[in-house]
Amino acid sequence: MKSDFAAAHLHLDRACHYLRGDDETSRAAIAALDLVIEAVAAAQHARPIADVLPFPRRANGDLPPLAS
Repeated sequence: MKSDFAAAHLHLDRACHYLRGDDETSRAAIAALDLVIEAVAAAQHARPIADVLPFPRRANGDLPPLAS
């Protein structure tokens, strides 16, 4: 099952909206949610790890010449 990062982001933003109190607990909760929102955004826009292909080498270990 794949994660729905866009929906998670929406719900976390909505949670911040509901925590609009001016008390220390509300401010701490919003700060924690901000960190989670950043993590969700980073995961949403992360690129998959690519396979690295080896560059061809000559038998003597030299690199082939660059095309001109």
